[in-house]
Amino acid sequence: MPEHFDVVVVGAGISGIGAGYHLQANCRDRSYVILEGRPRLGGTWDLFRYPGIRSDSDMYTLGYSFRPWTEAKAIADGPSILKYLQDAAADYGIDRHIRYGHQVKAASWSTHDARWTVTAETADGPTTFTCNFLFMCSGYYNYAKGHSPEFAGVGDFAGQIVHPQFWPENLDYAGKAVVVIGSGATAVTLVPAMADNAAHITMLQRSPTYVVSRPAEDRMANWLRRHLPAKLAYGMVRWRNVLLGMFFFNRMRKYPAKAKERLIDMVRDELGPDYDVTTHFTPRYNPWDQRLCLVPDADLFAAIKAGRAEVVTDRIERFVPEGIKLESGRTLPADVIVTATGLELQLLSGLALTVDGRPADPSKSMNYKGMMYSDIPNLASSFGYTNASWTLKADLTCAYVCRLLNTMRKRGLRQATPRVHGTIGQEDFLDFSSGYVQRAIDKFPKQGDRKPWKLHQNYAKDLVALRYGSVDEEMEFSNPAPAKAKVPEPA
Repeated sequence: MPEHFDVVVVGAGISGIGAGYHLQANCRDRSYVILEGRPRLGGTWDLFRYPGIRSDSDMYTLGYSFRPWTEAKAIADGPSILKYLQDAAADYGIDRHIRYGHQVKAASWSTHDARWTVTAETADGPTTFTCNFLFMCSGYYNYAKGHSPEFAGVGDFAGQIVHPQFWPENLDYAGKAVVVIGSGATAVTLVPAMADNAAHITMLQRSPTYVVSRPAEDRMANWLRRHLPAKLAYGMVRWRNVLLGMFFFNRMRKYPAKAKERLIDMVRDELGPDYDVTTHFTPRYNPWDQRLCLVPDADLFAAIKAGRAEVVTDRIERFVPEGIKLESGRTLPADVIVTATGLELQLLSGLALTVDGRPADPSKSMNYKGMMYSDIPNLASSFGYTNASWTLKADLTCAYVCRLLNTMRKRGLRQATPRVHGTIGQEDFLDFSSGYVQRAIDKFPKQGDRKPWKLHQNYAKDLVALRYGSVDEEMEFSNPAPAKAKVPEPA
């Protein structure tokens, strides 16, 4: 017989561990299990091992609302974040609910039974679980495959080619020429981190990205933590950063020309008047059409000024034995090429879904409150913000799922299904021009032009809607629990 839980959580990364906490805190009478395909917890922060791996959001908002971040650095390195997650899972006993090596492949809903049957692959073969509610916390990209464009002449290159998602444990690049292809968060992290040991490192980009420097340590936060209780200091800094982030995002969207000018001037201040900022650091798009790249303590700019790193803006013609030949005719010499060319997005880990025997395709659905899918019952997914820390939205999503579970229990109903009422306009799930998003946008559901189908990308609005708003808006509660058979009294 399949093992049964009230809730099956898929993924033991930052969202899944948060889900475990919220279920324990808010649904104490409910059982749950976390199915993790990999042999360790941590998700992104365990998978990525490249030099310099770090957060691109401050830890006062990337950290959990229920667990203060107490390290000095607000922009933290990957190992520190992984330890934070490991400690949170251990301290709250969440790690005891994790089943490692369980790669979830399919889930089938039965209205008659009001439960999902979840199939997972393990080293010993397939296994099944049943649950009343399925909570997908597996992230938004394919852990098994990164995005790697097909470059002409790859087989001719005499050196080593590495993708950051699959970084070799003992890659030796000391004293070697390195080319990093890309201009996103991974590239701007790798270049300064590798510059100290490489003979020379080049960041090769087709087009520039907005790059913003920020101190790695938050002096105000560190002062508050020395003088106030940890939870109070953490909460104050968290709300300050949330409000500042929302303010600057809205101002940049409202006044894109001024924002663009200011961001580029900040780079010019770092690199000096003689650097060609127009070519290498002036994007063609407006701020926050794509995510801004964060560089702590101006480390990328310092490496460029010291001559240890270089930015080249050009297009690749082909790989050659000695490196990369560009369309301009220049050849970049390389012993190691790093293809920091992005992620491959994936909805719900590619899970095969059926509802009452019929295939259910979430990409054909409407997204409900940023977490559920029209006409698919008792299923939610955690998907963070594109313009703020992932965990801000994950925390709200976990708390809302608990509200939903408690509402069903209170009403004696076993099924909650989002239903679209009336006419509704359709828009892309994400309003983002980044290549990794546009390549996969058809794999994601649509959002609507009105609530509760509209994504706000705004923490304050979501806080009000998800914590205090009605659970009934365009949500169909159904499927009452069957009455228990009466035991006849003895004669």
